[in-house]
Amino acid sequence: MKIALAQTNPTIGDIKKNTATILNFIKKAAAQNAEIIIFPELALCGYPPKDLLLYPVFIKKMNSAIEKITQESEKMTICIIIGAAIKDGKKFKNSAIVIENGKISARIHKQLLPSYDVFDEPRYFTPGGPQAPVMIKNKRVGICICEDAWSDDYNIDPIEDLHQAGAELIINLSASPYEIKKESIRFTVFQKQARKTKTPLVMVNQSGANDELLFDGRSLVFNHQGDLIHQSPSFKEDLSICDMESSPCKELIVTSDIQNVHDALVMGIKDYTKKSGFKQALIGLSGGIDSAVTAALAVTALGAENVFGITMPSQYSSQGSIDDSVELAINTGMQIDTLEIKNIFDTFEKGLSTLSLGKGPDVTEENLQARIRGTLLMAVSNKMGRLLLTTGNKSEMAIGYCTLYGDMNGGLAVIADLYKTMVYNLALYINRNKNIIPTSTITKPPSAELRQDQKDEDSLPPYDVLDAILEKFIEDKKGTSQIIQEGFDYDIVEWVAHQVQINEYKRFQAAPVLKITPTAFGTSRRMPITSRERL
Repeated sequence: MKIALAQTNPTIGDIKKNTATILNFIKKAAAQNAEIIIFPELALCGYPPKDLLLYPVFIKKMNSAIEKITQESEKMTICIIIGAAIKDGKKFKNSAIVIENGKISARIHKQLLPSYDVFDEPRYFTPGGPQAPVMIKNKRVGICICEDAWSDDYNIDPIEDLHQAGAELIINLSASPYEIKKESIRFTVFQKQARKTKTPLVMVNQSGANDELLFDGRSLVFNHQGDLIHQSPSFKEDLSICDMESSPCKELIVTSDIQNVHDALVMGIKDYTKKSGFKQALIGLSGGIDSAVTAALAVTALGAENVFGITMPSQYSSQGSIDDSVELAINTGMQIDTLEIKNIFDTFEKGLSTLSLGKGPDVTEENLQARIRGTLLMAVSNKMGRLLLTTGNKSEMAIGYCTLYGDMNGGLAVIADLYKTMVYNLALYINRNKNIIPTSTITKPPSAELRQDQKDEDSLPPYDVLDAILEKFIEDKKGTSQIIQEGFDYDIVEWVAHQVQINEYKRFQAAPVLKITPTAFGTSRRMPITSRERL
């Protein structure tokens, strides 16, 4: 049997465009004599559709699209399996629709509805019950959807039920987001299912970025022994034809974590920009590693001609930082402009002096510089129609070492799920073939340059120490006492944990964060702002 894996990159809510892509893939697959074509979970509307499902007009468009695809199938012999939402009373079923010969022959409903991490499916969907395999091309085909294969933490096992019901082939429609090491975890889950049931298994996964979520594709096909016989590309839309009689692959195609992070963020910038209606991006260049990495990623994603940098020196900016920004622009080919902020800063200071606040210079003046820069960048963004990319990393966001309405301004936080130490690793990966990010940007001590001779480590622990504590506190959910018992300094751990907790209000107002870890700020980590709990 020849099966087409349609690893699509849907735009959430753009049912017209998604339908056009689906029909195009169906025609291409039919032309290659595929007998079945499989699309990802909720491929028709894009995953996750969230509260769009609450609008009747949205459902009407989705139903019309299903009718159109069904009508088109009359002209073909290929069987179509596509993910869509089906209205079921006040809620919906997350469903796989089987279309063949101009008719809907089956509707299979997702049984396991995740409500952890970024998922909130019980808000919209009701679970389906056990269903028998469907006869497709004289074969009993068991169909399930994404979480139905991840059944270890549930009291039902939909794939085992399909196996017991006589399924000769198992198909899984997925919208499984990427995070570091997720591809190997996903591979293990599906290989285990194929080996346990001794049944060939096909998993088709969504690709592309929708808001914070990054979908890496990597659709998989296993034979009845659990041997891999096909792997689709990562981080791209793809149509592959797999012969189920194919010989096993020699090995799983594995890429390094840092390459995956790079490719995921590039895809995230590209899709977020395009799907938000922008064509160009804008970045404030400080001469530091965060803005340099963000700019390099943006150039790869959008092309140098569509990325614009602005350096905004003050009286505290070093010539070295200005030179590094210029060298970065030359290396990447992006345009760079300069806006001096000293006169604006002086005007603001003069205006504040009339209030007779009675205090000397402090962090207020530092934040004022950041807010001047943020205001200028947003003005250029408005004037030129360019998406402003904010450049803060996860270490800074965690402890509030960032300025609300200043350097936090922007439409997308590109590296806000990367700890500072990973930002350095990513910079080295970007420079793997030639120097794109200036060497001095990587080697010099990091500094916000908001006061004379300022260095980050004047205010913060060394980043290797800070990041180690943050990972244990945020990712591993360990309390301060546990972290201290592991050998970290009492005062530093207490300070870090306190800073994370009191800066929740800043993160609540931050730009969407491209998610690459299990606990990204935003939808993946939901903490109260006013909590007094000391963890």
